Amino acid sequence: MLRYLLIVTLVACSARHDGVVIQNKGSDTIVNLAQAWAEEYQKVQPAVALAVSGGGSGTGIAALINGTVDIANSSRAIKPEEKADAEKNNGGAVTEHIVGLDALALFVHPKNPLAEMSFEEIACIFGEGGTCDKWSDIRGTVVPGCKDNQIIRVSRQSNSGTYQYFRESVVGKKKDLRLGSMDLNGSREGIDMVSHTPCAISYTGMGYLSSHVKAICVSRAKEVPCVSPTPITAADKTYPISRELFMYTVGTPKPEVTAFLEWIKSPKAREIIVRSGYVPVK
Repeated sequence: MLRYLLIVTLVACSARHDGVVIQNKGSDTIVNLAQAWAEEYQKVQPAVALAVSGGGSGTGIAALINGTVDIANSSRAIKPEEKADAEKNNGGAVTEHIVGLDALALFVHPKNPLAEMSFEEIACIFGEGGTCDKWSDIRGTVVPGCKDNQIIRVSRQSNSGTYQYFRESVVGKKKDLRLGSMDLNGSREGIDMVSHTPCAISYTGMGYLSSHVKAICVSRAKEVPCVSPTPITAADKTYPISRELFMYTVGTPKPEVTAFLEWIKSPKAREIIVRSGYVPVK
């Protein structure tokens, strides 16, 4: 509802000023940051409104291909075939804008005593062919308040850039995620589920870290020291599931879009990135 109200408010404001509406759609990892930018940019350019919506990176890129958005937000790099389709349909080149850095974090309930996991253990829970169904399968963990100590896997739908990046980086490009998970529409829904469910585990951008969930320290292998997801470890890429956050345009953007993309490099916009839990690009 809040997202809907934001879009309606910005469009209505734009209509009053006979201004320009920039259509901005895609990644749920980026959507809170994009909304914060939209609100601040209205103060800088009152005649320019940003209509921000989520739906997943795949949704944003599909809209870019179809020519129905000015900017597509994505938490993964655009695929070669998607780029080719966008350029063919719109008669111009796709331009990639790296707007921030993120650490894709594994979140559990604060009551969960587990502190760290390796890629192998994460894949055992989430990956195709994995056999870890109880928390005791992971370092003998017993979770208070978790019935039968059963793991509840909270995942994302396949159009999510976070889903695809997680699968490729942790489980492997040639494997899928296991069936039987709770596949939710957005990052916020996953975090809410984990915060109320001691048995649950989910994954999303570190910008969703709060006192209601706990982020797991992650290592590539059990014999390697784990690293926690923080702005510092995302920036220096010592966290093993670090990634870039993208905005994409196609062809020659209208001047108002170009001006906005320049503004997000400003000190004020970078301040909002930090406040949103991510890392500005140098």
